[in-house]
Amino acid sequence: MAGVSPTPIEPAAPEVTLAGVEQHPHARAVLLPALPPAGAPSHAYLFYGPAGTGKRTVARSFAAALLADGARQPATVAERVARGAHPDLTWVTPSGSSEVLVSDIDEPVVAAVTHTPFESTRRVFVIEAAGTMNDQAANRLLKTLEEPPSFAHLILLAEHREDVLPTIASRCQQVRFDPLSSELLQQRLSGHAGEAIDPTRAAACARLAAGDARLAERLASEPGVALREWAEGFVRSTLHARTDERRWAGLLETAKAAGAEAGAAATERLHEQAELLPSKERRKYEREGVDVVRRAERRARTATLDLGLRLVELWLRDAWCLAAGAPELVFALDRSAELAADAEGRDADSLLRGVELVRDTRLRLPLNISEELALEALAYRLADLLS
Repeated sequence: MAGVSPTPIEPAAPEVTLAGVEQHPHARAVLLPALPPAGAPSHAYLFYGPAGTGKRTVARSFAAALLADGARQPATVAERVARGAHPDLTWVTPSGSSEVLVSDIDEPVVAAVTHTPFESTRRVFVIEAAGTMNDQAANRLLKTLEEPPSFAHLILLAEHREDVLPTIASRCQQVRFDPLSSELLQQRLSGHAGEAIDPTRAAACARLAAGDARLAERLASEPGVALREWAEGFVRSTLHARTDERRWAGLLETAKAAGAEAGAAATERLHEQAELLPSKERRKYEREGVDVVRRAERRARTATLDLGLRLVELWLRDAWCLAAGAPELVFALDRSAELAADAEGRDADSLLRGVELVRDTRLRLPLNISEELALEALAYRLADLLS
């Protein structure tokens, strides 16, 4: 009818989402309906899945959504959470060489969780590597999970759900993060930082990473290429009875270099933080910092050595695939010729037993055995079995 204005069309409400959940349907299904103000978030979540699949990213975006609810300036919350500068967010990382200690949990979480929020209506506590909590830390956290304040939300991150004590896991809303496909990882590597990575090498790194995006990027990097060469040199020297080359020494030196680099970075961070403290507190902080640096060095050295042995294990696994007549299952596609030479004429069962020998050494390394003796013993055992 003339003179009647058409009814204005309301713009569609923006789709509610969280950064990082695009590849994880289970995380979307659990977390998106819980977002405030309409949702009712749980007091505790357990994010589990392979490293590099985005658990930290989603934890930050979910924490930001929780803290923005009822905030006076909600627009600034996400940026401050990203910088780790929000007073109602506590992010716990392990201080032990390979585990979360009770000191990581006691004051930062158990004691702090009872304090009311500073500026938000909620407080969020994120605990990395929750699967490595020692018994003391786990028991302390359990009491908090049983009777948390109404304003507190805890997010635990772990690679494997089974690594977390059942009594703790049962008190958390569980959120699964599936491994990323090798195709997706290969696409990311091919366009990583604008670098031109050979497609075959990108495919190999993606397969070797088994869904771990950070590991895939590390293997494709210059240090990762060097580590692969040392690992492959080590295992091939045992396969061809060249243990006199002592190629395990190169693996050890690479691991020590990674530890030294991590220690230097930790020392620099400590100095920067100490500058902000009064002189009396600074001296105590620096004394305690010696242990922090030492643990950072050990974590990096152990992790690098474990990765090197994992690459040794995967080389034997690939050789086993070829010996068993399953070339389509090979991971290291960029080493086809070398793997074919190592698999030729070998007994598949012996190669599989070699994989088990390497895996056993990896399990024993955190028990404070001599790393050099462990690698030397592994080399001779592999040579006796396979060469």
